[in-house]
Amino acid sequence: MTTAKVPEGGRAATASDEGYERGLGSRQVQMIAIGGAIGVGLFLGAGKIIEKAGPSLVFLYALAGVVIFFIMRALGELLLYRPVSGSFAEYAREFLGPFFGYVTGWTYWLMWAVTGMTELTAAAIYINYWWPAVPQWLSALVFLLLLFGVNLISVKIFGELEFWFSMVKVTAIIGMIVIGVGVLTLGFSSAGSTATTANLWSHGGFFPNGVGDSLMTLQGVMFAYLAVELVGVTAGESRNPEKTLPKAINTLPWRIVIFYVGSLVVILSVVRWTEFGEGISPFVAAFGKIGIPLAAGIVNFVVLTAALSSCNSGMYSTGRMLRDLAANSEAPKLFGRLSPRRVPAAGIAMSVVVMSVGVVLNYLVPEKAFGYVMSVATAAGIWTWSMILVSHIRYRRAVVAGRLPASSFPAPGGVVCSWLALAFLAFVTVLTALDSDARVSLYVGAGWAVLLSGGWAVSRRRVAARAGEPAPEYAAGAQ
Repeated sequence: MTTAKVPEGGRAATASDEGYERGLGSRQVQMIAIGGAIGVGLFLGAGKIIEKAGPSLVFLYALAGVVIFFIMRALGELLLYRPVSGSFAEYAREFLGPFFGYVTGWTYWLMWAVTGMTELTAAAIYINYWWPAVPQWLSALVFLLLLFGVNLISVKIFGELEFWFSMVKVTAIIGMIVIGVGVLTLGFSSAGSTATTANLWSHGGFFPNGVGDSLMTLQGVMFAYLAVELVGVTAGESRNPEKTLPKAINTLPWRIVIFYVGSLVVILSVVRWTEFGEGISPFVAAFGKIGIPLAAGIVNFVVLTAALSSCNSGMYSTGRMLRDLAANSEAPKLFGRLSPRRVPAAGIAMSVVVMSVGVVLNYLVPEKAFGYVMSVATAAGIWTWSMILVSHIRYRRAVVAGRLPASSFPAPGGVVCSWLALAFLAFVTVLTALDSDARVSLYVGAGWAVLLSGGWAVSRRRVAARAGEPAPEYAAGAQ
């Protein structure tokens, strides 16, 4: 059980994770953190953005990785100040007011709900690689029910499944890097005669299509990092958050260097960037070039586990976020209940119902579904990351003023790094508005804002009544 501290405004913060089982051990939290930094975007989506950015994608992943590290250290400082399952929604609520906690919680739920839609159907498509006679809807339904059952049983089962999902992804990437380095240094396999690090600059330069075109791929780059913040949601169910969370966050730099920068350097040295395009997996291309038997099948299995891992994480995080919202009177009370196994079963069930809609969407617009969902999910992720950074800035201000105790895990660079990260996220948002394909996320965002405004108009009096305060004005509460 978490002991609530007194927030900046003087009202006791709700320990909305009360009643959870702290069933996630250090091994599981570490692997969830590692797996969260390796998404389907790296295995599949990178092919399209390599075509646009060329070898400069290595630099873009490294640059975005630095920003992600700033975000995660800001989150880490907040988590060690007050480890709660509501995580960033709780911090937005505490330091910016109820409205921002409400928006952040529901927006994070949206991010995972729409991501789960795509991952679920993607997993069914991967199954068709081996068994084309199996109806796609049937595979999607089986995966949906299987992961639903796993999340209902206990957080320990979720953690164990996520551990092995992440292990598959990590093993595949490390294996590819080791083999690729062997090809580059020893020259074996059919790729030995053409594999060279000179491929990083010999075919049109490091920025072959210009710096502008490279920067326009930043949204896709940020999409690949979605879920890295998932470790924050585990705070309320980690056995020893004071030790496991800092360790998980501090290993982020080497994870980015190995899994993103390292893998892309090797892949683009083995396979010329000009051979990539939409629908071409960098890993399939690299394994195929090297001449590894069953390369497509191996990568298909890895991407299948990545999709199931993402959907599994989506069910976990959305259930916890809905419970946090319900605990603060910002969602129906039903979602605030825990099952006898101490999991938010009603919230998970609600998310599963929404995710099942994805099967229909992917059937109707299969050629556009991934791009649309990527744009919407990235926009929701940018909002979530921004709220983490702003909450961190407000928290530091309260510490300096002596209103709150200092965290045992201060972020290096303090608020300066948080401001730099905010500026970078704003820059990515501007680029999104300039991209005709990605701009759909802004349209969806506008519609989502209207829905949230209507929901807040209904729930704000309930929130105020719960706090024993007068009903706030529309966006009031920011201190």
